[in-house]
Parts: sequence; structure tokens; C-alpha cells
Amino acid sequence: MMEIINSGDIPDGEEEGEVRPGPWWRHTLWVLGVTAGAIAFAWVASSFRLGPEEYGIPRAAPGSLWPMLGVCAAVGLVAVAALRATAARIPVYGPGRVGFVLVSFGARLAVGFDPGPGVVAAGAAAVVLAAAIWCAYAAWTHRGTLSTATG
Repeated sequence: MMEIINSGDIPDGEEEGEVRPGPWWRHTLWVLGVTAGAIAFAWVASSFRLGPEEYGIPRAAPGSLWPMLGVCAAVGLVAVAALRATAARIPVYGPGRVGFVLVSFGARLAVGFDPGPGVVAAGAAAVVLAAAIWCAYAAWTHRGTLSTATG
């Protein structure tokens, strides 16, 4: 049974993170792809209610979704770019998954509740701060492995 679980489906380095070097255009395409996928997921998820009517995330608020999705995409590009830039230099665990979750959940909440500019700014700051904390944690753990390897 354990051979099935440990069959080697996960490529080397994916569990602990790996450095993702490469040309700038590849990083740019990756950032655009993750952000576009997360925004598309949030847009599709906004077509139905999550949870019962008493609570849960409502469907998309009436009116045009494009301005809110545009703001969420801009914030998502910043957060995902920070994750990818960090992953290009040091090992970061799951930068694509973390970026996708942050952007898609943030966009889904923003589209569902249609908050005012202050709440949108606070949510944007929270998404960028969460990405920065994830990058800082990766840098901190990477620093710890360098000091023990050289000492």
C-alpha cells in the first residue's frame, strides 16, 4: 500500500520547494498564467452562491464585474510576481498554489460582496502582505539551512 502512495508522482524538489531560475519571459508568462487562472476561477465561481442564503458568499453583486476583476488582477499580479521573484532566487514551497489561492479567494470575496474602496484596499494589502510573509518565511528557512550547511 505504501508503494502506491510513494510512487514518485511528485517531482524532486516539489515537496520542499525548489529554485526556479530561467529567462524573464518565462517568469512573466508564469505570473500572467497563474493570475489569469485565478481570476477566471473567481469569475466562474461568482455565478453561484457558496453556502446557504443565511450565510456564505453570495453570487456576484449586480452591475459590471470587470472593474472589480481588473483591480483583483492588478493586485494578483503584484502578489504572484513577488512569489515568483522569490522562487527564482531561493526555494519557495508552492508559489503557484499559494498565489492561485490568494488571488482567487480574494477576487471571489470582492466580487461577491462588492465592498467599498477602503475595504478593497485593505483586502489588497492583505493579499500582498500574505505573499510577502510567505516569501519572508521561505527566505528565513533558506537562511537557516545555509548557516547549518556551512557551519
